[in-house]
Amino acid sequence: MLSTVHQFYAMASDCAVHLYGETAEYLELFAAAAEAEVRRIETRYSRYRGDSELARINKAAATGGVIEIDAETAALIAYAKACFAKSAGAFDITSGLLRTVWDFSASHLPDQASIDAALPFIGLDNVALADSQLHFRKPGMELDFGGLGKEYAADRAAEVCLDLGARHGFVDLGGDIRVIGPQPDGQPWRIGIRHPRDAGKLVAEIELANGALATSGDYERFIEVDGRRYCHILDPRTGWPARGLTTVTVISDHCLVAGSLSTAAMLKGKEGAAWLQGLGVRHMLIDENGEYSGSEPPLLTR
Repeated sequence: MLSTVHQFYAMASDCAVHLYGETAEYLELFAAAAEAEVRRIETRYSRYRGDSELARINKAAATGGVIEIDAETAALIAYAKACFAKSAGAFDITSGLLRTVWDFSASHLPDQASIDAALPFIGLDNVALADSQLHFRKPGMELDFGGLGKEYAADRAAEVCLDLGARHGFVDLGGDIRVIGPQPDGQPWRIGIRHPRDAGKLVAEIELANGALATSGDYERFIEVDGRRYCHILDPRTGWPARGLTTVTVISDHCLVAGSLSTAAMLKGKEGAAWLQGLGVRHMLIDENGEYSGSEPPLLTR
């Protein structure tokens, strides 16, 4: 059986599709289809493209009112609303407005008045979804799929490969992983989880023959002010960065679920561990004191 690793850059991330197949032609077909699906989703839901479906929605959101959306978009928003309810408002796709307040390329904090000015326009409970119609009850809002787009793309890329006949491999979009199938010998894939303060060190290894995992942490984008770290994961309820945890990894059947749960847990801070445990999902996390906890055993060498 042949193997390939198809690498590309999308969604501001290094991406790779690891595949096994009977022929080079099949591998090329699987890889091209996976990348095409990732790029399709990026084109539809990128906040950086003026011609995206998300841009069309946000034009309506800016003025308030009702807009027609298709089934794929409606399903994503329905899922986001379920996450909003399950997380008591911690996971909120209307929180992208806080990007206008926080500048992670600078070395200073925003003033509280600027944060307070943005908060009234954040809250997914002010967005109603009925069939194919999206209703913004308050002008000046916007949606941001940054918290679920990459994870959804990982799921879809894997599902496209499965539909075409792929049976062994996995999709890796910047560390968000969806398994297509086990290794050719039936063994699970072993996926290392990096230490949040030492990129060359692993804190755990996860075995996956199917399903997905996603990780959220405070180490990808952050600023330090007066010796304190402020990460890019912003709490929609306060306008301030998540605190209490440095990294959270969740293992689930779908990458979309794993990603939303890991982000919500980060936002819940010290309550995140108990929240994930209560949901009964596989997970591991490290708090701001360096303490490891979760359902997955740590590496003895961490």
